[in-house]
Amino acid sequence: MKYSELEKKLEETTNCRLYRKGGNHPIWINPETGEWFAMSHHHSQEVKPGTLKSIIKKSGVKL
Repeated sequence: MKYSELEKKLEETTNCRLYRKGGNHPIWINPETGEWFAMSHHHSQEVKPGTLKSIIKKSGVKL
């Protein structure tokens, strides 16, 4: 799964939103849980398995 696809899934299926851009990574937040997580600026790259697992856990997205 690419970062661009993951971002679309987050916006469509959860309340997760982009909290801020800039710095090293864009920061996303799940307002329901208060959990935040970093994504990547590289939308065309594949998400590494460990990173994807962490994002799924913090965001609550169902893939």
